Amino acid sequence: MSFQLTDEQQAIRNAVKEFGEEEIKPVAREHDENREYPEDLRRKAAELDFVAPGIPTEYGGAGMNALSSMIVTEELWRADPGIGSAIGSAGFGTNMIIEYGDEWMKEEWLPPIAAGDAVSCSCISEPAHGSNVAGMETTAEKDGDEYVINGNKMWITNGTVADVGVVMAKTDPGEGHAGITAFLVPTDREGFKTEKIDNKLGIRSSDLGEVILDDVRVSEENVIGEENKGFYQLMNFFASGRTGVAAQAVGVAQAALDSAQEYAGEREQFGQKISEFQAIQHKIAEMATNVEAARSLTYRAAAQIEEDNEMMAAKYASMAKLFASEHAVDVADEAIQVHGGAGFVTDHPVERYYRDARITKIYEGTSEIQKNIIADQIL
Repeated sequence: MSFQLTDEQQAIRNAVKEFGEEEIKPVAREHDENREYPEDLRRKAAELDFVAPGIPTEYGGAGMNALSSMIVTEELWRADPGIGSAIGSAGFGTNMIIEYGDEWMKEEWLPPIAAGDAVSCSCISEPAHGSNVAGMETTAEKDGDEYVINGNKMWITNGTVADVGVVMAKTDPGEGHAGITAFLVPTDREGFKTEKIDNKLGIRSSDLGEVILDDVRVSEENVIGEENKGFYQLMNFFASGRTGVAAQAVGVAQAALDSAQEYAGEREQFGQKISEFQAIQHKIAEMATNVEAARSLTYRAAAQIEEDNEMMAAKYASMAKLFASEHAVDVADEAIQVHGGAGFVTDHPVERYYRDARITKIYEGTSEIQKNIIADQIL
């Protein structure tokens, strides 16, 4: 299956790549070392429609389709995974609002998120429950015309910088996944507390936090979609989320490949550039092949999302995430090997790419979970 980009999609790629070269790369190392959230860069990216590009135009977004959005993600991560993550995640949870939210939710929150004036987060994972969403312990009890939410969410991207969160909680604790409801929760509500997680291996420029919900009250109007249907609503976005991580993995793998090619063309040993040694040529050839294969799988998954083919989208999204994330780590590892000792220190970005790539094998469902999903689809 061929994925020939349209002129518009190629223009999007070029625009994001230019933004990455001019705005992100010069400050990437500094942000990583200081663990600094790129607030200014996120706002600049929003001006160019790179923040939550799938938000419809009527709410101030770019209205990009799945493939175009994946291209944005890929190129942001190619520039720098940490900053790319911060920019690309600024609209986490907006797909739930777009698809199931009431009109007032869309009008109040989508325009400022698209404009870079607000950040959203999606509160799903918990300290004891990651892949097992149905096991979550956060509860939302009805009290008159309000819900009182109590629980603890962990590994929440934008946890300490978000202005609003899509919080998943059990409204019927005895029903497992059939008792989960999605809530729109502004983070300035009393009882909404956060703690920053700052000791990360990679993507250090991206915000990560723990969210404590202590008697947080929201109106019954803040239910997104239907009560006890939150898990089923969430399932509709698994494919897009996993394809998004695949695009991240493609981006960081391409960045590592770019660095390896550049270094090999400059470094000399034994009177010649190391790019002239067959051992290096073979490494780079294999790296390039894996990057292109991962990109093709990712684009195919995006195409299935656009065709609204749930079964095919789920299968290819898991295949894309599995293949792209596993090979992103491998490609980054080989990039360090091409650099030799120079790749083991921060003078070159490949050590950062290696650290950053590792997370793509974990979030949005581990590689092991993806293998289970693929097996269920094909056996």
